[in-house]
Amino acid sequence: MRALNIVSTAYRATLEEQDDTIIWLTHAMKDAGADLSVLLRGSAVSYAVGAQDASGLAFGADRQTQPPQLAEDLKKLLGKGVTVYVVSDDLAARGISREEIIGGLTLLSRAEVPKLFGEFDHVWAW
Repeated sequence: MRALNIVSTAYRATLEEQDDTIIWLTHAMKDAGADLSVLLRGSAVSYAVGAQDASGLAFGADRQTQPPQLAEDLKKLLGKGVTVYVVSDDLAARGISREEIIGGLTLLSRAEVPKLFGEFDHVWAW
């Protein structure tokens, strides 16, 4: 079974945890033998920016002591053989250049996304 995890909303649950829930889940499932890929679209394309730093994240007196390191999490997924797709139109809409993103990602246009869905047994949108 091949499954595609679609992440569209950035930084969901990263206030309570240091990880994006679905990126973490993909790591765990891949470690258990699942054949998974990830598609970043919408605001989640910001995960691909290599130079992001959330170490100063605070809400009033509450500080996030273990801030998310999402680009590093993506690099680790790539190292496990997980293909990470990024919608290039969504990068452009947010002013993110290709030079700013980590290497190893597979860029595709928004128009190519429906064809991508056909390559998987399951498509999970989170």
